[in-house]
Amino acid sequence: MRVEMITKEYPPEIYGGAGVHVAELVTALRRDVDVRVRAFGGEREEPGTFAYRTPQSLASANPALQTLGTDLEIVAAISDADVVHSHTWYANFAGHLASQLHGIPHVLTAHSLEPLRPWKAEQLGGGYAVSSGIEKLAYENAAAVIAVSAGMRADILRSYPAVDPTRVRVIHNGIDVDKWHPVQNDAFLQSIGMDPSRPSVVFVGRITRQKGLPYLLRAVAMLPPEVQLILCAGAPDTPEIMAEVQEGVRLLQQTREGVVWIERMLPREELSAILTAATTFVCPSVYEPLGIVNLEAMACGAAVVGTATGGIPEVVADGVTGRLVPIDQVQDGTGTPVDPDRFVSDLAAVLTEVATDPVRAREYGDAGRERARTDFSWGAIADTTRALYAELTA
Repeated sequence: MRVEMITKEYPPEIYGGAGVHVAELVTALRRDVDVRVRAFGGEREEPGTFAYRTPQSLASANPALQTLGTDLEIVAAISDADVVHSHTWYANFAGHLASQLHGIPHVLTAHSLEPLRPWKAEQLGGGYAVSSGIEKLAYENAAAVIAVSAGMRADILRSYPAVDPTRVRVIHNGIDVDKWHPVQNDAFLQSIGMDPSRPSVVFVGRITRQKGLPYLLRAVAMLPPEVQLILCAGAPDTPEIMAEVQEGVRLLQQTREGVVWIERMLPREELSAILTAATTFVCPSVYEPLGIVNLEAMACGAAVVGTATGGIPEVVADGVTGRLVPIDQVQDGTGTPVDPDRFVSDLAAVLTEVATDPVRAREYGDAGRERARTDFSWGAIADTTRALYAELTA
């Protein structure tokens, strides 16, 4: 069987969970499936992997049009495939057209949904209407839609009611616990300003509305003064959200010690050292289909505090591997808390509970690593995906 895997992100150009997912899935599938990867960006040296840049004629166009231009370049290169599998709206158009052109099934994996990220209009302008229309077209015509969580499946069916529920399958994200594991490196921690002897809250993620970072910054102001905050946060969606985070961090640094902000992309070993030393990892997202970063934290032995939204409750076992923070959300697609002050207060209370009880936090972390190892292996995920391909091509 030959599979064409289409993705915007692929090593070494990865900035989010979708890129991690594709890289790990491809590695696991290639043990017995011929997988060709078509990725956006610069040239890759990996065999069977091809890269596509924005067509020069679209260099100054709206980013959504640049994406469609790259998709057309990819479609023109596809041939002799049994299945085409796309990831995120950036690649969905190429998957849809390849399916039509070659008469092969199109499988798409949903890592996020445009209707549930309306703040992207700040970033794309009118291009957001384009991306939303492309995503709708692809979902309604795909042979199968993979949701990375049951919560994501519900979001898909609510957002796109024309999609046949029998075509939407749940196949969770995964984690490689051999790559992600506890790492002790006190010298590195001290070099970034993190004191491993003090309790700490660690955040890792892009600076985007869905990650809930402004709520976290408000909550941290309510934590005991000995608790450190380590932010590994970069790649802002817009100047506006970046400015909001900068102001929030500035205010915190005026009133408490131990507020560390790392904007650069960290290599896995350094990030693992931070996660290993964390008393608790926090995922304050208001929209999160699954949250692969939660699995990375669990694999490093960190207790996880996460918002009880999207697929997070399918990863974080409340009271076992960490804690869930309740949230009542406005049903307008933004994920905004109905009562933001209440959400911030609840988040602060749960973070205080975990960060000030290192024994319990370590118990959560140990249970989390075991759960990551047994329930979220990439081998099992690849087996389920391969079975889906076989079903569609039988």
